[in-house]
Amino acid sequence: MDQDLFEKGLEQRKATLGAEYVENNLAKADDFTLPFQEAMTAWCWGFGWGDETIDAKTRSMMNLAMIGALGKMTEWEIHCRGALNNGVTKKEIQAIIHVVGIYCGVPQALECFRVARKVLEERGIE
Repeated sequence: MDQDLFEKGLEQRKATLGAEYVENNLAKADDFTLPFQEAMTAWCWGFGWGDETIDAKTRSMMNLAMIGALGKMTEWEIHCRGALNNGVTKKEIQAIIHVVGIYCGVPQALECFRVARKVLEERGIE
């Protein structure tokens, strides 16, 4: 593993998802899951998110659309929180969910709205 890429990824991952969340994930990792946590941090967050061609807000918006399209709602919830940390607004989340609904179907958009409402309420965003 490229240690520099891991460190860069760790910084970006914490900035988006929150240091407490990331540190808890790494602390809970064991011999079975730690290699994946390290590789994902280096690859996804260091290589992918570390590419400054696309800013963090835009990348968060892209992730919400793609993860929503895949129907991976646990990850969508995590990235919804991260998107808010990266400056994505409630109105922008709504527009992203509309796109998910158009291209992936109404049931998937309803799932995204359900999870988004939970996250927005947690943050006190009306």
